[in-house]
Amino acid sequence: MLLAIRLIIFLLFAVSGYIIGTTYNFGVYGVLVGCASGLFAIAMEIKLRKAELGTLIGGLLGISFGLLFAYLLILPLKLYFGEDIRPLSFGLMAIFGYGGLLLGLSKGKAISIPAIFRIFRGQSMEENLKILDTSVIIDGRIADVCETGFLEGVFILPQFILQELQHIADAADPMKRARGRRGLDILHKIQKMSRITVRIVDEDFPNIKEVDAKLVALGKLMNAKVVTNDFNLNKVAELQGVSVLNINELANSLKPVVLPGEVMKVFVLKEGKEYNQGVAYLDDGTMVVVENARKLIGKNADVAVTSVLQTTAGRMIFSKLKDDYEREERIGK
Repeated sequence: MLLAIRLIIFLLFAVSGYIIGTTYNFGVYGVLVGCASGLFAIAMEIKLRKAELGTLIGGLLGISFGLLFAYLLILPLKLYFGEDIRPLSFGLMAIFGYGGLLLGLSKGKAISIPAIFRIFRGQSMEENLKILDTSVIIDGRIADVCETGFLEGVFILPQFILQELQHIADAADPMKRARGRRGLDILHKIQKMSRITVRIVDEDFPNIKEVDAKLVALGKLMNAKVVTNDFNLNKVAELQGVSVLNINELANSLKPVVLPGEVMKVFVLKEGKEYNQGVAYLDDGTMVVVENARKLIGKNADVAVTSVLQTTAGRMIFSKLKDDYEREERIGK
């Protein structure tokens, strides 16, 4: 169907060229010009079909401002050169029009439907927007953070994230299905919060297949922060200049501070990786590695902190049994 329409358009250009050429006594050349114009129109239609709306708007504005600037530049020159300025005016129009077109096409990628609506509503382009990632929605802690009032404003929910959640909720695997439905429940919970506005946007990037890459591109486009707990997405977004709010980093920063020498009571749960080590966990999930505690597996023990290792994945506390630590301290003195 599309091929037939293009063929009809090409024939219309060719016939129009023939009619105009016959009228002005250059029939063959008219047909050639008509055919060339038809091919150019079809090529432009194919090219524009793949272009995004923002690019088209940017190109139109760019060429318009370029031609306007050239016209304003030509006006004072006409006073000195008169009608002799026609070749120069044509050249200026071509140069500034083409330059404006290229500039508009390159900068037009930053124009989107949500951005246009924000302008008409009088909202700033620097609005503090936050884009929700699938992982942080399913995780659920984002709702608790919002309830405390530490996060507020506008949350952006892209359609491709919502579709991914629905796909997970419809999965055959019971575990995945439960995770997807939990994510949808979390979204409903956030939507009901008075301090939060959830805005669903249709902005998509057909040329980008990975969801994480789409999130980063949307963050750059809307000048928004990405809310996630995905370590890899965090790094990729930061490399591309997109701000990230990582829920895991927030949780790690809120864990109680422990200092070397501090004594705590722990339950030794299992054997450690190294010889004679025991492993315990604090209430917030922090791992505590205890030296010479293999014999105390399944029992409570008083331990003294020797060092703390903070990583992007979490925090680990290294310790010794209290008696061993105090004995070493006395020997050291």
